[in-house]
Amino acid sequence: MDFLLSWKKKKQRLLLSTRMWYQSSQAKPEDYTRLDHGPLWGSRGMEESQLVPYGPKPILVKTSSLPIWTLVCGPNQRALTMMEWVPFLQGGKALARVTPQALIATVECKYRRKLIGMRSFSKGFEAAVFPLNASQRVPRDTYGHGTHTLSTAGGAFVDNAEFYGYGKGTAKGGSPRARAASYKVCWLNKEGEADCRDEDILAGFDQAIADGVDVISVSLGPDLPIPDYFQEGTAIGSFHAVMHGIVVVCAAGNSGRRPGGTVANVAPWIITVAASTTDRSLDTFVQLGNHKQLHGVGQSSGRQMQHKYYPLINSLDAKLDTANATAAQLCFSGALDPEKVKGKVVACLRGNYPRVDKGKAVLEAGGVGMVLANDKEDGDQISPDIHYLPTTHISYTDGLALYSYTNATKSPVAYIVQRTSIGSKPAPVMAIFSSRGPNSLNPEILKPDITAPGVHILAAFSEAVPPSGLKDDERRVSFRLMNGTSMSCPHVAGVAGLLRKIYPDWSPAAIRSAIMTTARSRDNTMEPMMNASLAKATPFNHGAGHIRPNRAQDPGLVYDIPNVDYLNFLCYRGYNSSQMASFSKGGNYTCPENWSILDMNYPSIAVPNLRKPTTITRTLKNVGTPATYDVRVEHLAGVSATVEPKTLTFEKVGEEKSYKLTLSPKEYGRRNIMGGGEYVFGRIIWSDGTHYVRSPIVVSA
Repeated sequence: MDFLLSWKKKKQRLLLSTRMWYQSSQAKPEDYTRLDHGPLWGSRGMEESQLVPYGPKPILVKTSSLPIWTLVCGPNQRALTMMEWVPFLQGGKALARVTPQALIATVECKYRRKLIGMRSFSKGFEAAVFPLNASQRVPRDTYGHGTHTLSTAGGAFVDNAEFYGYGKGTAKGGSPRARAASYKVCWLNKEGEADCRDEDILAGFDQAIADGVDVISVSLGPDLPIPDYFQEGTAIGSFHAVMHGIVVVCAAGNSGRRPGGTVANVAPWIITVAASTTDRSLDTFVQLGNHKQLHGVGQSSGRQMQHKYYPLINSLDAKLDTANATAAQLCFSGALDPEKVKGKVVACLRGNYPRVDKGKAVLEAGGVGMVLANDKEDGDQISPDIHYLPTTHISYTDGLALYSYTNATKSPVAYIVQRTSIGSKPAPVMAIFSSRGPNSLNPEILKPDITAPGVHILAAFSEAVPPSGLKDDERRVSFRLMNGTSMSCPHVAGVAGLLRKIYPDWSPAAIRSAIMTTARSRDNTMEPMMNASLAKATPFNHGAGHIRPNRAQDPGLVYDIPNVDYLNFLCYRGYNSSQMASFSKGGNYTCPENWSILDMNYPSIAVPNLRKPTTITRTLKNVGTPATYDVRVEHLAGVSATVEPKTLTFEKVGEEKSYKLTLSPKEYGRRNIMGGGEYVFGRIIWSDGTHYVRSPIVVSA
């Protein structure tokens, strides 16, 4: 099939992980797929009847980015193995077509049964950036991102997984016994950054469709401003995948610090995933001799301090006689006097020198720890780098307190503690980097759809790259802590794989609906979820809420979407007949005269510019037992909402019934009390007393 339509060529896309490394939850292996992922997913346990047996037919999860490092069968490949060999059924999705040339012949270890296919696509990159030689074109992970995301989606159970002592326990992916195929579409440019080209992204989608995968996890996306669907490879490729019944899950993006609607991958056929925290927190702090604790971030491969005070010295006071004062203050290599530094914690100032290299300079001079303090320009922006010795990176304000103590104390002392806490409250909280709505292309489609864990995530990592990302770092790890919507995306892909296993006949839209309508928008204090500023989060932050895999397997009702509605959506966007012919397999489709985007059967409702009464139609399909559902609408301040009918009775599986929701702006006298441009948020809930089918509502005046 040919997806190469009419976007501007040589467009670069981005991997959607930040260079921040934290910790994730663990789970124990069972003989069944446990949809509840332990602390990662929530505190509610599951009864035995809620366990899904593993069957012989594999679910195939495909990831697009920089895939698995497979040169050697190192410890990280434990995440990519099966606990026992389950043969493919006749007609199963063994990737015989993936193996020639692209499958790495050197993988002859027992772990190959998990990762059953690898391919690489580089023509777009080579045309736009620089050519690769044959040894560079192999689908190995030389960055770490692809290994991490694939093992998050489909990694097997691994005991004693950890990252320098953090997150120690049993790790697993969302679909721990899925088969996995990896498609490399991103390459390292001259700056050492991942570069993903639309041509290669489309080629990866094309091959994954031909290979018959069940779920595609895509932890990459466009930069801002978001391009039109027809100009963006992921949107085009995912459209064709969904037309073939494949679930496509994409990261929402890491532009949450920017103002306005920043969410990426907003096509209505995609499941778009934001990122939030878990109830596990990683805390690194310096304990001063005056009993003050200054909390920061940082991880270390070095030996940890044991709550024992060490002498604390300002790096400026530790400079070599021949060194420049600024170089010593910034802890440049060779600027510190070993006689003054040996056995001490050194306070260094951030700025104009790599942070990890500062710690290395302290270590080489004989120091036992480093406190890295921001200058005024950097303020509160701190980075949890992977250091060579115990280190905490603190804010400018805390740095003032640190230097005040060292300057006022004759013999200052300190020690550094790295600590993991479980049961943190409130949790989950939206990640500060997670991109937000509204949808900049079509505000009538609420994005993101869902949020999932994207902070403190432990997963397998490539042994081809050092944990710090620095070229001269000789350390290697099997697992790593990472942060980003790249990490939350494969969590949802893993759950989608489990749902595809349970309900093989469900459409991608039905699977998305089950995930969204069973999500939770409250935290573990039973209050509404909060954003990173600890203000109340909205559906623009989290979509339908935080994913609950155990509930998603039994949604009661789903909002299904026929494929023709995605074509109707493209008509609504104004695509011409030749473009529509490319999307509709040869031109057998004609745009309808009357079709409303508000009536697309999406599991959320968004109405921009509500100036007059507006009626929205939705259709629910019963996927559970016979039941009668009643409706209620909550929290829509300034908006009158009526639903007809108010009760829906379903007598059999597959039965569909529709309802109409009419929204009207309330008026006080002649004034619309919503106010111009204001957003209000609410939800509509259908319940039979056991199932609660929740859909967020967003309305603007």
